Amino acid sequence: MENETKKGTTTVGIVTKEGIVLAADKRASMGYLIADKDAEKIHFINDNAAMTFAGSVADSQMLLRYLKTELRLYSIKKGRVMTTNGIVTLLSHFLFGNAHSFSPFLIQFIVAGVDDSGFHLYDLDMAGSKMEKSYYTSTGSGSPIAFGVLEDSYQKNLTLNEGVKLAVRAISSAIKRDLATGNGIDVMIIDKSGAKRFDKKKLSEMVSNINEF
Repeated sequence: MENETKKGTTTVGIVTKEGIVLAADKRASMGYLIADKDAEKIHFINDNAAMTFAGSVADSQMLLRYLKTELRLYSIKKGRVMTTNGIVTLLSHFLFGNAHSFSPFLIQFIVAGVDDSGFHLYDLDMAGSKMEKSYYTSTGSGSPIAFGVLEDSYQKNLTLNEGVKLAVRAISSAIKRDLATGNGIDVMIIDKSGAKRFDKKKLSEMVSNINEF
């Protein structure tokens, strides 16, 4: 088991007219072992941006620490907060640099943020490719299942609350079919006031109201 890496997940990002929704499950697996039933896969980058992880937990944690340090140095030097595009570009450089070495980061990210140019949603792969998404995206082992729900039900001009409900449906569907996805759902929203975790009581009610098939 020592050669196994904590991994396996489903994450979702959805653009709404009021902001962006990020959602993820809570399970971390090591091969066929459920290593953690309360894994945190959505993290604050700063007050205005957040990211999801899918892949190696160790790689994710290290990159987040590195990114936050670089952003603090940028803020001290420039006297301003880096834009969402700047954050994603910096992260892309980290990933690209390691992808061409003998130890690439085994990770996918979804990054969302708000700045003077509006709301932004990106996903990045382990090679450092960055792609801005106009509507939605998903990463991780359960993403094919989540994409099915998103493709079927996404509509333009969703409210944040409608976006949260759709994200919960997408993650819930992945939990039912993907072995590496499970043990609950976490949601974060990014609106004009910045990034914040969605109310746990409201989230619990949404999850309990998902139709059982």
